[in-house]
Amino acid sequence: MLTTKKTSNGKSVEYRRILHPLTISLHLMLGMIHIAYADNAVEFNTDVLDVKERANIDLSQFSQAGYLMPGKYQLVLHVNKSEIPEQTVEFLAPENDPKGSLACLTPDIVKLLGLKEKTANNAQWWHDGQCLDLNSLPGITVRPDLGSSILYVSVPQAYLEYTADNWDPPSRWDNGIAGMLFDYNMNATSNRQETGDRSNNLSGNGTAGMNFGPWRLRADWQSQYEQQKGQSTQQRWDWSRFYAYRAIISLKAQLMLGENSLDSSLFDSFRYSGVSLSTDDKQLPPNLRGYAPEVTGVAKTNAKVTISQQGRVLYETTVAAGPFRIQDLNSAVSSGSLDVKVEEQDGSTRTWQVDTASIPYLTRPGLVRYKVSTGKPSNYDHHSQGPDFATGEVSWGVSNGWSIYSGGLFAGDYNSLAIGVGRDLLALGAISFDVTRSQAKLPNEGTKKGNSYRVSYSKRFEDYDSQVTFAGYRFSERNYMNMSQYLDARYNNGNDSGGDKELYTITMNKQFRPLNLSVFLNYSHKTYWDRAASDTWNLSMSDYFDFGHFKNVSVSLSAYRTQYDDAKDDGIYLSLSVPWGESGTLSYNGQFGRSNGSQTVGYYDRIDDNNSYRIDTGSSSTGGGSGSAYFTHDGDMTSMSANASLTGTRGSSFGLSLQGGGTATAHGAALHRTSSVGGTRMMVDTDGVSEVPVRGSGGIERTNAFGKAVVSDINSYYHSAISVDLDALPEDVDANRSVVEGTLTEGAIGYRKFGILAGKKAMAVIKLADGSVPPFGAEIHNQNRIQTGIIGDGGSTWLAGIRPGEQMDVSWNDEVQCRITLPSPLPELGKGLLLPCNPK
Repeated sequence: MLTTKKTSNGKSVEYRRILHPLTISLHLMLGMIHIAYADNAVEFNTDVLDVKERANIDLSQFSQAGYLMPGKYQLVLHVNKSEIPEQTVEFLAPENDPKGSLACLTPDIVKLLGLKEKTANNAQWWHDGQCLDLNSLPGITVRPDLGSSILYVSVPQAYLEYTADNWDPPSRWDNGIAGMLFDYNMNATSNRQETGDRSNNLSGNGTAGMNFGPWRLRADWQSQYEQQKGQSTQQRWDWSRFYAYRAIISLKAQLMLGENSLDSSLFDSFRYSGVSLSTDDKQLPPNLRGYAPEVTGVAKTNAKVTISQQGRVLYETTVAAGPFRIQDLNSAVSSGSLDVKVEEQDGSTRTWQVDTASIPYLTRPGLVRYKVSTGKPSNYDHHSQGPDFATGEVSWGVSNGWSIYSGGLFAGDYNSLAIGVGRDLLALGAISFDVTRSQAKLPNEGTKKGNSYRVSYSKRFEDYDSQVTFAGYRFSERNYMNMSQYLDARYNNGNDSGGDKELYTITMNKQFRPLNLSVFLNYSHKTYWDRAASDTWNLSMSDYFDFGHFKNVSVSLSAYRTQYDDAKDDGIYLSLSVPWGESGTLSYNGQFGRSNGSQTVGYYDRIDDNNSYRIDTGSSSTGGGSGSAYFTHDGDMTSMSANASLTGTRGSSFGLSLQGGGTATAHGAALHRTSSVGGTRMMVDTDGVSEVPVRGSGGIERTNAFGKAVVSDINSYYHSAISVDLDALPEDVDANRSVVEGTLTEGAIGYRKFGILAGKKAMAVIKLADGSVPPFGAEIHNQNRIQTGIIGDGGSTWLAGIRPGEQMDVSWNDEVQCRITLPSPLPELGKGLLLPCNPK
């Protein structure tokens, strides 16, 4: 029923009378009451409330929009679309309004907003210079939401530093919290040969580490266990590398201490112990970051792929039969050659090298990029060898199109200098050219001098929907030596006095969108002065089309060749995939090589978001049938893949791969799967509530018994969001803050807390010690300051978060007045609860 009344200032206002004395929420009641605005305050006509004691009403907290009683609160900052971790925000009464309340944005908090320097200089302050005067920066607004523990801050985009959807300015980067981690990647295989002999192999690698402040302490490990009939058991555990690093954000650089491989765009890599400081491309916006190397190949069976550099395992995984493409090496690889080994389940092994490459060395106009390192060369056993060295390189963006770069490496009797120029050709791409001169003095051989010339090119052809990711040519004179060759010749009696001659490298792709056809080419050809050339190339084509009732049929053709150390392996791989059923795929795969081939028919299906399997059966040119199975599971504590194969009567094999880690902090600990050992991760907290489904970019994980989960698929310096899967929440759990965000520095352990309210719900009546009831509108909060109810007529409330022994505070007149304690065990809730509220 609507009525019209006059307010004290003469305005006519319509009111809606409440007809029922009990409501689920006071917010619903207030939504049925029309209110009158006087300046910034709200005037309520309590006469329309059908309650027994109109004098016992406290609606003060609703009289001003966004009002919070003065005090300190732990709130997450939402700046436009970005989130800043929980901060202590104090609400103060302004000098001209003793009954008001404003958020005090301190200088430390304002720094987190990412304001431009000019905007920050125009800011004015109140409360003795401790709080930002919002009137001095028109357009900035602040709105608190205590129910979600969020402070919404809206800032005009013109005030902010450069931001993107997935990138925040450095002022918002989070170094994370102190903690420890241990990550692993384990692979086990068991093979039975035709003779009946069985061999077992267990290998692993990973990283252990500690974080404190911006520092990351790391130790890489690798292990090997081999058992074969008639031979002695081989086992080994090695700590392959000890190091520490941190981000120097003001310099957009990374400081590294300890054992490392030289990261250089000009000189070949070698292992050393020392210190380095270099511009970190990962701290630049995504569109300015560099090229990450990748490894491609074809597995003939279910196989283990190991990628190493100078004896240190960088990456190890198992792959199913067919083409594979490994692209997530950017966090672990420095420049130089990578050793690739593919171990098939039939016992055969193939090895080759991949030369990493970088896009032309271009720098934005006016900017300088640099890398400096010093130390002593060392070997895999942590022993130093050779002279002390120092190296440095710098690139300067001269103009919009030109960059010049130069560098030097000095180590006793070995010296090397390089100079180059890069040019942005605009529509024609980008190109660079450099020359490196080395001088090495060797015992009994005198001084050897030589030059190495290099040209690099990259281009995205938008009009032709194709891209040359990298194309390069390098020619080295016979007497040119890099640092590794010098150390080998000088200290290890090596006879390689500079064997590299020419290197051709190209990586490109082309899309034919009208045909849904894509083509990918990776090619490397390397010649030497004193031995046979090596070749690796992989050409693949894939197409999607509809055929009758079958949609998105896929066909792919891959041709490959690997020629290394007089061993040659080449062939063709053909694959046809047809969608089958709701989520399955029926496939045909054929491999055709020089000496053997095979044809298989298989079926692949996803059981759910975390589980999938593949079954194949077929025959090979060597005779006999074969069968194999491959199963993957992404669990909360580890990622697992299992495979098995049987080749007629000639043998069988079984493999198991586990990848995961453990992270421990002062807030708790959790086992988890991991995508990059030793990498960046986010620990999320659901306040002790277990089995809460949490979704990152890599799938769903559930919190452990202590309410903790670790999401490891976090990209350093990217803005990341993690959310609660609301559709899969248990019935007695609510999430009033279901998304957490942040931008973490490299290797950080982030920490975020969801707003989770667990417990049952029921009607309750709250009584004070003298038998009276709290005022109408009084608020109830649990010990985490999450609102669980609002007092209605006669002390009645719809109470959430009911758990045995839980304590909740009842507040009115801007302070906590009393506390209720829920019974343990809980009685039958269908009849409601009568709860005494005792003075705190």
